[in-house]
Amino acid sequence: MITWLRIAIGVIVLLAVTLLLLPFQLLGLRFNWKIRRFLPRLWHRVACRVLGIRVRVHGVLEAKRPLLLAANHASWKDILVLGSVADVVYIAKSEVRGWPVFGILARLQATIFVEREQRQKTGEKVNEIAERLAAGEIVVLFPEGTTSDGNRLLEVKSSLFGAAASAVPHAPDGIVHIQPVSIAYTGLHGMAMGRYHRPIAAWPGDIELMPHLMGILRAGAVDVDVDFGERVDYTRTSNRKAVSRTVEARIRAMLGARLRGR
Repeated sequence: MITWLRIAIGVIVLLAVTLLLLPFQLLGLRFNWKIRRFLPRLWHRVACRVLGIRVRVHGVLEAKRPLLLAANHASWKDILVLGSVADVVYIAKSEVRGWPVFGILARLQATIFVEREQRQKTGEKVNEIAERLAAGEIVVLFPEGTTSDGNRLLEVKSSLFGAAASAVPHAPDGIVHIQPVSIAYTGLHGMAMGRYHRPIAAWPGDIELMPHLMGILRAGAVDVDVDFGERVDYTRTSNRKAVSRTVEARIRAMLGARLRGR
């Protein structure tokens, strides 16, 4: 009874905040006001609070621009977590646009939708990413290309760093900064979260969304650690595969250390 009451109150609070911020966000998107960049951070903070997600940040968000964040991806909750600590926009596959609730939220955050199967449209989106980076927006890339089980980093796809290469000519100094980010779900109700409980936080994609979401709401009190690593500079002379390997190694090291409790 108490659990369902807590869920009901949380949903009401989140709905009220959404209705309050929505008109301002719609105006920001319509006229491209900077307000559209930081309003989502307020919403994500409330959403994390409602879901019981407690975020601990380690390291510092890179101050230099253009900035591309490359993070591991375990769940849709990664969107809320990163969105609660920085003013970011995401790169997502085109199917997300049609998802119930999440598709609407993604559009409200000015997410960049990429149709990977259509090369011509992918090229257009790469140019859009480059323009958004050059305009000072922080773009988040999940270079695994899919979600993991939260216990490991999947292989990083170097092709997804093409956006950084395309943005280099638009960068004032000819440099795009890529910052590795690790997102580790480490605790449940204040206790260390092991491999057995991590599926509560992770969403590999073959699990139905609504049962998973209800499980999160019932569980509550999930701890997540976000580590901002040392940046990697991408220039005209950079090798995409070499940069990809460096970023992958840094994410893997941070994630592994955090999951081992170090």
